[in-house]
Amino acid sequence: MSEQPLPREIRCVLVPVGNLRMLLPNATVAEVITFSAPEPVPGAPEWLLGRIAWRGWRVPLVSFTKLAGAEEGDAELSVRVAVLKALGDNPDVPFVAVVTQGFPRLTTLNAELIIPTHDGKPLPRGVKAQVLVRDDIAVIPDLEGIEMEVTELLRQAS
Repeated sequence: MSEQPLPREIRCVLVPVGNLRMLLPNATVAEVITFSAPEPVPGAPEWLLGRIAWRGWRVPLVSFTKLAGAEEGDAELSVRVAVLKALGDNPDVPFVAVVTQGFPRLTTLNAELIIPTHDGKPLPRGVKAQVLVRDDIAVIPDLEGIEMEVTELLRQAS
């Protein structure tokens, strides 16, 4: 069986979260929806806002800015929710939602357009890498780590 070559370009989205931009593959974003008040999760940390109803699922809602200790951003911007496809194989948590401000912006990238900007200091919680994408500084979230933490918190709450 021959290996498939890696694509030269990948379709991505820059998702505004507070004063940060999350860089994600476009295929990760299932849908962007209007914010609705989440159902609280007992004993959850402040970054796990609760669960929202979406297409028959109770999807955990995460505040990435609170998780990463970042600034909340402009309160005047419209708050939305990006529902992300979970990367783990946990049938109980197939999606994780993230609070966003404004709309994700589509972009097509290749390796030359993503420049690591990490200065050697410890990265914030939930962040896998910090990069420069054209003129935007963006973070690549540690989705697997966030999913594992959310799964464990939901398991403890039930």
